Formats: sequence, structure tokens, C-alpha cells
Amino acid sequence: MDKSKRLDKMKKIAILGSTGSIGVNALDVVKDLKGCRVLGLSAGSNIKLLRDQVYRFSPQYVSIFEEGLYRELKRILPRSVKILKPGIAGLCEMAALKSADMVLNALSGSVGFMPLISSIKASKRIALANKEPMVMAGERLMREAERWQAEIIPVDSEPSAIFQCLAGIPRRDLDARIKRIFLTASGGAFYKYSGDLSKIKPAQALKHPNWKMGKKITVDSATLMNKGLEAIEIKNLFSLELKKINILVHPQSIVHSAVEFKDNSVLAQLSNPDMRLPIQYALTWPERQTSPVRAMDFFALSRLDFFRPDFKKFPCLKLAFECAEKGGFFPAILNAANEEAVAAFLKGKLPFTGIPDVIKETLSANIGSGGFSPSFAEIVEMDGWAREKAGEVITRGVTVRRNRRLED
Repeated sequence: MDKSKRLDKMKKIAILGSTGSIGVNALDVVKDLKGCRVLGLSAGSNIKLLRDQVYRFSPQYVSIFEEGLYRELKRILPRSVKILKPGIAGLCEMAALKSADMVLNALSGSVGFMPLISSIKASKRIALANKEPMVMAGERLMREAERWQAEIIPVDSEPSAIFQCLAGIPRRDLDARIKRIFLTASGGAFYKYSGDLSKIKPAQALKHPNWKMGKKITVDSATLMNKGLEAIEIKNLFSLELKKINILVHPQSIVHSAVEFKDNSVLAQLSNPDMRLPIQYALTWPERQTSPVRAMDFFALSRLDFFRPDFKKFPCLKLAFECAEKGGFFPAILNAANEEAVAAFLKGKLPFTGIPDVIKETLSANIGSGGFSPSFAEIVEMDGWAREKAGEVITRGVTVRRNRRLED
């Protein structure tokens, strides 16, 4: 068989967010996977790493989000590579490539919302690491996936663990068979921290004890917002009642989540903490291949600990569950306000404890938006409103703190 025919038979994967943590790990997995090749790569602004990835993996399609880098990308890449439009347009085109067998959505934040819709309407198999769209409008997205016969396979370690534990059970039967979901959390950087959280600096929040991740998700882990967002994602992915989802703080990050069934039996998925494993499973599902992840050594495990989360110490988690219960626009507002607050914290404009304050004030500015299923257009509009409102709250807080310093 000649090379061109052999390539045609391989599974073709488009990766949205190839220069981020998930994207880099995914390419590390793909290089050794049998029967897979990279069809497309997209990046936000890391043009140097994107160029290196292109020369290593030879994709047919490439896109860059920042418009200012589009011409530079055309200059440095081979003419054989088709460069798609910059911005959301290019992401959506990449997400719906006709020749793609699978799309890995490894984008961060709500920027992945419209590309996910594009993949769904193109009836793709989607490996989804971008949880924020599932928070914003997960129920409607799952209905659309069913309508267009698209498949959504979670990539984050905990949703992936639950997905693996539920293998073979039709989605329509899940709620009736499941008694409880145990969604595990490492506890982040500050679960055992006894100091003043208001004094925490970004560098401290970015030191996760077990995982190497992007900045936004690492801060979300430190506030435990990540578990709140995952709870909403899991509720929507598997069509479950929120009250069945229990958060377990598990510092070792060995048990990635567990499912308790009606007969009180519990299935759990365990492995060493390495994102390459859930990424590979999503890409090869329902098959399994040899993994680069270090094998479990049960004889080396001295203990596995589990604790209840402290909702008072980590108010973001409580806010997430409240928004999930209310439904409507509340999850989208929660997500947008959190993204803006985390960005402000990372820039030094907001204290660590100011993150939940910004979210709470943004949520309180919106009245009567729960208990219904908004359209995608309404979600996008509300996302913009929430970002603007959160920005106002952040700016007002910056001004107050500046004036206090001047008075002192």
C-alpha cells in the first residue's frame, strides 16, 4: 500500500487549542497512537509553538485566533498548509472539517462555545476538554448532539472516569440506575492552607500539587470552582439530578471519580495523575491502546484519603451548585463572571478572595433568569452582559482599594 492510501485509512484528528496544556499532551499521545494522524491544528497566540507543531505533525489545516498574527503565520508556514481565517470563524471551520474523523476541543473558556456547536452540527465525534460550554448550555448542547448524531466524549480526568464507569449503559437509563456520583477533587493548592487567603499571590495559586495545567484551570482548582463547573458539566453530560453528585476531596488524585449504583456497588477509575490517559481514551474510544502513562503500583500506595469539601472556605463551589439548581442563565453568568475574575486575579487587579465576591455580585445583578432553557443566541448575549457587569465590579473594587491605599 502506498503512503497516500495508508494515510487515507488513518483516523484524522483536528485539535482546537493545540498549544495549550491539553493540546500539547494530546500531540504527545497522538505521535505514538496507531492509526491516527493530525489533520488540523489551531492556536490562540503561541505562533512559535504552533509552527514547530506544524513541521512535526504535517497537518493540512491550521488556524490562529489572534488576527494580528495571521499574516505572520502565512509567512512562516509551508504553502502546502491551508491557513483558515483568524478568530472564531477559523475555529468553527476547523471544528467542522468534513474530512475530520474526530475533533478534540481543548480550548479554554467560553471561546469554545461556538466551535462546539459547529462540531455538533457537523455530526462529529468530539473529544471535549472544554467544560465551559457544557456549563453554559449543556442540556441544549446534548439535545443538539442527539439531533445531529454527534458523539461527545469527555476528556477531563473526572468526567472521563465517570464515562468509563458507565460504559455500556444507555444515557436514558443512567439516572434510574445511579444512586450517587463521587466527583473527586485534589483540593488544589490551598485545601490545607491555614493562612490569610486574601494575601495569596498568583504564583502561589498556580502551584498545583498534582497536575500540570493551564493557568485558568489551575486557579479554578485553587478556588474549587473547577469542581463546581465539573458538577454542572457532569449533570448535563449524563442527564443526572444534581443532588446525586457528591464532591470528595482526594489529595492523592489516584481515584479520578466513582459511581455508586442502586444496588450500592461502586465502580471507580484509578490511575496515576496524568492527563495523557483520559486524552488517549477519548481519542481511541471504545478501544484501548498501550499508554505512555506510568502503571499503578498498589504496593507503593500507603493511603488514599477522602474528605468533605469546605463550602465556607471555598465559596465558589457553593455558588456553582446554587447556579446549577436555578438553571436558566445562571450557569452562563457564573462561568463568565468567573473567567473575568480569574483573569483579573492573574493580572494582580483582584485579590484571591475577590474572585467569589465578583461572581456573587454579578449574579445578584441579574434577576429572574432561572428555571428555563435559553437559546444559544440568548446564552451568547447573556455571556457578554455578564462579562461587562463583572468588569464593572472589578474596576470599582480596584478604585476602592487604590483610594484606601492613598488614605493610608
